[in-house]
Amino acid sequence: MSASAESACPAPAPPAPPAPTPSRRAVLAGAGAGVLAAAVLPPAPAGADGSGAGLPLGEYDVVVVGSGASGMTAALTAAGRGLSVLVVEKAPTFGGSAARSGAGIWLPNNSVILAAGVPDTPQKAAAYLAAVVGDGSPADRQAAFLANGPRMLDFVMANSPLRFRYMDGYSDYYPNLPGGLANGRSIEPDQIDGNLLGAELARLNPAYMPVPAGMVVFSQDYKWLNLAAVNAKGLAVSTECLARGAKAALYGQKPLTMGQALAAGLRAGLMRAGVPVWLNSPLVDLVQEGGAVTGVVVDKEGVRGVVRARKGVIVGSGGFEHNAQMRAQYQQQPIGTQWSVGAKENTGDGIRAGQRAGAALALMEDAWWGPSIPLPGEPYFCLAERTLPGGLMVNGAGARFVNEAAPYSDVVHVMYEKDRGATGSHIPAWLIVDQNYRNKYLFKDVLPTIVFPDAWYEAGAAKKAWTWDALAGQIGVPAGALRATLNRFNAQAWNGTDPDFHRGDTAYDHYYTDPGVQPNSCLAPIWAPPFYAFKIVPGDLGTKGGIVTDARARALRPDGSVIRGLWAAGNASAAVMGHSYAGAGSTIGPAMTFGYVAANDVADTP
Repeated sequence: MSASAESACPAPAPPAPPAPTPSRRAVLAGAGAGVLAAAVLPPAPAGADGSGAGLPLGEYDVVVVGSGASGMTAALTAAGRGLSVLVVEKAPTFGGSAARSGAGIWLPNNSVILAAGVPDTPQKAAAYLAAVVGDGSPADRQAAFLANGPRMLDFVMANSPLRFRYMDGYSDYYPNLPGGLANGRSIEPDQIDGNLLGAELARLNPAYMPVPAGMVVFSQDYKWLNLAAVNAKGLAVSTECLARGAKAALYGQKPLTMGQALAAGLRAGLMRAGVPVWLNSPLVDLVQEGGAVTGVVVDKEGVRGVVRARKGVIVGSGGFEHNAQMRAQYQQQPIGTQWSVGAKENTGDGIRAGQRAGAALALMEDAWWGPSIPLPGEPYFCLAERTLPGGLMVNGAGARFVNEAAPYSDVVHVMYEKDRGATGSHIPAWLIVDQNYRNKYLFKDVLPTIVFPDAWYEAGAAKKAWTWDALAGQIGVPAGALRATLNRFNAQAWNGTDPDFHRGDTAYDHYYTDPGVQPNSCLAPIWAPPFYAFKIVPGDLGTKGGIVTDARARALRPDGSVIRGLWAAGNASAAVMGHSYAGAGSTIGPAMTFGYVAANDVADTP
């Protein structure tokens, strides 16, 4: 990274597009939410205008709620537009769910992928997003995301130490749709030295899965680390990860990648811009005066007070994945806060405050789902494990029911759809593998041939048996049905075809697979005892429903009118992806983009 890049001054952002007319869908999507709010939500704290809500804690042009990807991008953008900015954060750490993540970022036509030779165009991107999302979000919001995403990325690189790498080969999730790209559009942060943050590094929210000691690992590397025992490139990538770690140690660096790099880089940009971040300062409510949001009530390290916002408040406080009452109210059962890997502080505070201020809500029934194993302590979000050859998933009847290699959100949608009306038929499901699979592939962080921790079995998350019938008994499915399922699957695996669920029909299906297995790298028979089964539940990366916003990220009421002074982005807002998921990073890419859009609109609004 060049010295000139590190010292770049904030550049003015392009003007925001003119305000669109709110779409009919945006208006209607939250129409029932306002009525429900009046019935079930507690009244706003005394002094919603700021009186009686505590001590005056300061005044800024913009107050940003939340220090995740959307919040810090919004704050960085507002500062770059010359506004005074404060970030308030509920947690004792910064970074939110983004810091815990692999930090894939889906952004069509950005400068990083175009420089890498990706054959993307605005027309292809628009066609693909429309095909994936359909009417799941307003067309003008989709267009705003596509237009502003590349600008946001260039702004972030000019105003922070962040640089990005193309995730070559990580396919769009539906590459066969119009405009889909088999090699993908996703990027991830390049390595950052944590020393840039000084003492602030200690306040970075830890990763969901720490990188193995002594290694520097990027998200894209995990595909190959899974195969290190059986694939030459896998071994080479593992060696490269160790070499990066050794180099960083030699230079006295504290290497950060993935979500740790993204959060650290954004925080470094805020430090450079002089933006304060108040930790341990949860949002209590929004302050409203004359129908406009003019500030926030926060508990700053236990002291309740009001922070005035001269130009507006941007809510980027995450979803409600750890709020059991809200999940029970809005989402299909069974659901569990304990199955989410989102930041534990995400309990819907910003969403509920927006609703009390009159905002409509949408997509509250949905989440960024993924099949997960409820391991003791923390769930494990399955990616490669259900896709690698030599495994399959079965329901409570011992039958396959889905393409195991499909996009993770789709798999859980199928689980819920098929469980509806027959509770317990598909939740939990079971992932079954054999010893041949275990001898070859990494499973979570357990190396091939190494026994699984006893705690997995004690928690009921894993089962082991020497025969198919014995395994059926352990997981509570009919033995005859499981035998029939495995015999049929094995016959198809030998032929390399899956006429039942079409596993292996798309480039995405083959991303987390073993290229040494032919004729279909997704499929291998299950034959070598002992056999293993892992409980699969509907986990998530976070919820995707929240405040309804327009193409300028402004919060909307159920009638489509704009709530003056209030903007929202990230998982606190209803996702531009609707009920779908375009590619790796469809959470973070839009979150950062609409944080950027919101801040520019604040700056451009008198």
